[in-house]
Amino acid sequence: MGVLYFISDVFFVLIFHIVGYRRKVVRENLELVFPDKSKKEIHKISRKFYHHLCDMVVESVKSISITEKELNKRFTFTNVEEIHKLEKQNKSIVLMGGHYGSWEWSFILQRHINHKGYAVYKKIENKYFDALIKGIRAKYDTHMITTKQTVHRLGASQIRGELTINGFLADQSAKHWKTKHWQEFLGVKVPVLTGAEMIAKRLDMAVVFIGTKKVKRGYYSTTFQTITTNPKEYADFEITDKFLKLLEELIYEEPAYYLWTHKRWKYKDNAPKEEADD
Repeated sequence: MGVLYFISDVFFVLIFHIVGYRRKVVRENLELVFPDKSKKEIHKISRKFYHHLCDMVVESVKSISITEKELNKRFTFTNVEEIHKLEKQNKSIVLMGGHYGSWEWSFILQRHINHKGYAVYKKIENKYFDALIKGIRAKYDTHMITTKQTVHRLGASQIRGELTINGFLADQSAKHWKTKHWQEFLGVKVPVLTGAEMIAKRLDMAVVFIGTKKVKRGYYSTTFQTITTNPKEYADFEITDKFLKLLEELIYEEPAYYLWTHKRWKYKDNAPKEEADD
């Protein structure tokens, strides 16, 4: 790992100082979300973010060969009993997370629980890279399913009587012309994906938030928070809004560990206008 983090430091110099990979996007995102911060503060967060991004790249590569023992030492769970509690209630789970901290190493969770694991992802066009990503993420028996397969595969799993835990990275930007729900995220109104909530309601699954914090370089700690065990009792989009609030708390606490290179707010100017009061 020491060699890999040395490579990460070199990589940081390359992409931050020389190539400037998406530096404008990162700066504009940070300035949009933190309008009260000075240029110096924005620059400091940006540098820290790029260091973390480079670490995540080498950590993803290391996922191919890292031992289970080593990964369990580096990626820990503070309250995995929250998942065991839902197992005793015979509840399958929609696990909602965001692009924060480390999500590639979270798949070690399958070694600590009995639920069958599925992770929803968007298929990559390059078939070789797609196979590599699926192989890494399936190393600990998590089954990768594409967004188009989700309803069919999870519905069939329920019919077979399986208890499942189903991971969604639910903070990605929805297509503004398709979206059913707009909500403020980090102070800016954006189109929001609602598929995880829809699946939870259709299949009556508990909804759990997964929040991962970076303890120090190469070490992460994850905490689970149950949003609801009865999703059908909630109004449309209320579960999604609760998830966004929980993710916001993590980001405001330490913004550098969010994925700022994504154009998360690219559709903000397409937000529907508020109707005037009568």
